[in-house]
Amino acid sequence: MSTLKIDLENYKELMRQYIETKDEQALYQAEQFSKYSMQQNISPEEIINVHIQSLEALYPEMPEYIQSSLDFLLETMISYGLAYQEYQSLREKQLELKSEISVAANMQKTLLATDKPQIDGLEVGAVSIPAKQMNGDYYHFVKDDNGALGVAVADVVGKGVPAALCMSMIKYSMDSFPENRMDPDVILGSLNRVVERNVDSSMFITMFYGLYNINNHTFRYSSAGHEPGYYYDSSQDKFEEIDASGLVLGVSSEATYEQCTKKVNVGDMIIMLTDGVTECRQGDRFIEEDEVLEIIQKYAHLPAQETVEQVYKHFERLQDFHLRDDFTLIILKRRV
Repeated sequence: MSTLKIDLENYKELMRQYIETKDEQALYQAEQFSKYSMQQNISPEEIINVHIQSLEALYPEMPEYIQSSLDFLLETMISYGLAYQEYQSLREKQLELKSEISVAANMQKTLLATDKPQIDGLEVGAVSIPAKQMNGDYYHFVKDDNGALGVAVADVVGKGVPAALCMSMIKYSMDSFPENRMDPDVILGSLNRVVERNVDSSMFITMFYGLYNINNHTFRYSSAGHEPGYYYDSSQDKFEEIDASGLVLGVSSEATYEQCTKKVNVGDMIIMLTDGVTECRQGDRFIEEDEVLEIIQKYAHLPAQETVEQVYKHFERLQDFHLRDDFTLIILKRRV
């Protein structure tokens, strides 16, 4: 006797017992039958069919309208079963993709890790928080032969695994450049050619690159279509926008980048960020630029790392702890 036949006979007997006695033991055994059916990947319509066959065997004179209703139920469950199988297949693929993204996110953290430098007389604060698992923002610190500090802040127009791979390429390209050629306009020009040759035309990268000279406390900078930075004058308690002209990376291999210089006084700050900071939203309202600067100003008296962390916490609370975009904020603060 086949397994299905045994199950049919068992089901019919369980149904008969329950109809005649309302015994809860029969309900318990029916529950076990359901678990077994799931383990054997028996579809819902097969169980309904067993139910119909059992009823027909127990009540040969079953009214036609009941038979019709059961036929209707069977057809309904056939459609349900097909939809459920498709749902399960999609769910398995989603879980597999989620696992792969988690692995990729951990790889990204490893590949893009950068050490925050310790420099006498200069405080460095950095925070970069992804809105989702993968971070489309990137920052990197590089020192040259003379102890000058190079700082890159970038944002990929495009998210997910492709963005992470693109950022990895950018980082290792920067690390391969000669340390005596750290001029911001040269760095961006070289990176632009790398991106133009190696990155899909649908993906662009914005970047702000600055070089802080610890000997004369000047900050030279260039921008590839990136969000403007800010200079905070502590003596006047005012902000000044710092920006330079230049196309986003990867548009044209012939693009050139303007280089500007800013003298940094004691107590003043250089602020670099991505649009995830300036385009924070409170409900449906975008935060104004002045509001962002007010919050930075509020915490400007703190050490640079505490400043960036407090600013992030403020905007995290403002958005109900749900970031709409990756959030990256870098502050260089001259102490002496």
